[in-house]
Amino acid sequence: MSLRAVGRGCFRGQALRIRHFAEERDMSESFDVVIIGGGPGGYNAAIRAGQLGLKVACVEGRETLGGTCLNVGCMPSKALLHASELYEAAASGELNSLGVEVQPKLNLEQMMKQKDASVSALTKGIEFLFRKNKAQWIKGWGRLDGPGKVLVTHADGTETTLQARDIVLASGSEPMPLPGVTIDNKRILDSTGALALAEVPKHLVVIGAGVIGLELGSVWRRLGSEVTVVEYLDRICPGLDDETAGALKRTLGKQGINFKLGSKVVSAQASSAGVELALEPAAGGATETLAADYVLVAIGRRPYTEGLGLETVGITTDKRGMLGNQQHRSEVPGIWVIGDVTSGPMLAHKAEDEAIACIERIAGHAAEVNYAVIPSVIYTKPEVASVGSSEQALKEQGRAYKVGKFPFTANSRAKINHEAEGFVKVLADEKTDQILGVHIIGPSAGELIGEYCVAMEFAASAEDIALICHPHPTRSEALRQAAMSVHGWAMQG
Repeated sequence: MSLRAVGRGCFRGQALRIRHFAEERDMSESFDVVIIGGGPGGYNAAIRAGQLGLKVACVEGRETLGGTCLNVGCMPSKALLHASELYEAAASGELNSLGVEVQPKLNLEQMMKQKDASVSALTKGIEFLFRKNKAQWIKGWGRLDGPGKVLVTHADGTETTLQARDIVLASGSEPMPLPGVTIDNKRILDSTGALALAEVPKHLVVIGAGVIGLELGSVWRRLGSEVTVVEYLDRICPGLDDETAGALKRTLGKQGINFKLGSKVVSAQASSAGVELALEPAAGGATETLAADYVLVAIGRRPYTEGLGLETVGITTDKRGMLGNQQHRSEVPGIWVIGDVTSGPMLAHKAEDEAIACIERIAGHAAEVNYAVIPSVIYTKPEVASVGSSEQALKEQGRAYKVGKFPFTANSRAKINHEAEGFVKVLADEKTDQILGVHIIGPSAGELIGEYCVAMEFAASAEDIALICHPHPTRSEALRQAAMSVHGWAMQG
């Protein structure tokens, strides 16, 4: 029966619903590109494909586009980090010292509502960009179904097969499980659960001293929790420049976050009242117990490839579950991989860069991602940002380098704003002066690092930055002073 014939015999509302149903299911036509996953990699790939005139569909089963980052990761965590920072500034008396007298009261329900409202506005923005660029969103869960085919399972159980010349896998990642610890998102939480608590924990134990654990631990510490971070290694933030990581640990310790480094969680028993953890030294030794009312498991993430139908086309994963990547190509022609399912840091902006480069290549254009200039940021207070090599990496490479460092205590804007903790550190080649790495811990580090990303993209030297006029008084002057310090002539420190 045709849609037109059905519509004649229906009320207007019924006809519209049937029309929508038919449009959603009638996907028998072929696409130039079908993308599996609507996160930062997937939705940016879809938008770019539409801009280039390709007929593109993005398959995403969530109720909203944006993936983990926008829905239950980067964006909601930043909303809570911002709100909790404002609350702490009021509750700690920091505002009183500035002459702003307040008597704050925490309304956690409202804090969660504003977080959700902000996220909702952003997801609607992506839907608008899809419409603007003629990218089609197919609601459902996609899997490969042989060469050039994607099988979509919709929420009602029906299935649709899409034909595509090129397929992009952008299915993202999921929280890494920990043996002996079962996540129920009641007492033992993953990052999603930790973003939606209905009460402030009396004692929150965070397993894992990486970015996610430190950011979410900071949120709940500011709101009144006792926070203990348990980490298997003897340091926080593996991969971060050693000096910067040490400075961050000291600062977080001053803020009241407790650390148990070199400790292994062997079991967790949850009850209606809380959780009892069994810990033992990573190097071996006697077991101890640690009680908390909530536990956050944040030991990292792993590629999400389960149920993708890789076996239908002969794609294999490595021992970490990642897909091969040769300029975003998988081992099977016509199937591409981007974002968290492939090698490299699991960062939204890295996925975005790969999305653009991948689609450009599909369209027949030249495109590259410069993996040496992918910045990373930890949104604690102070923030930590880095790009390029760490000191320990340069030492392992045997590369001779120079160091320039400038403290925010000598930066007038940071001091006047009472945010003078931290420093900027620049690493430059000993002979050529080319900038090899930059590490910032301090106010607005995530915003400041962008200048050095541009500098490194164009192979700038430390002297290049040292000779560029920066506005006064701004925190950005610390970037210039650190570059000057490489040559021993910082003017303010």
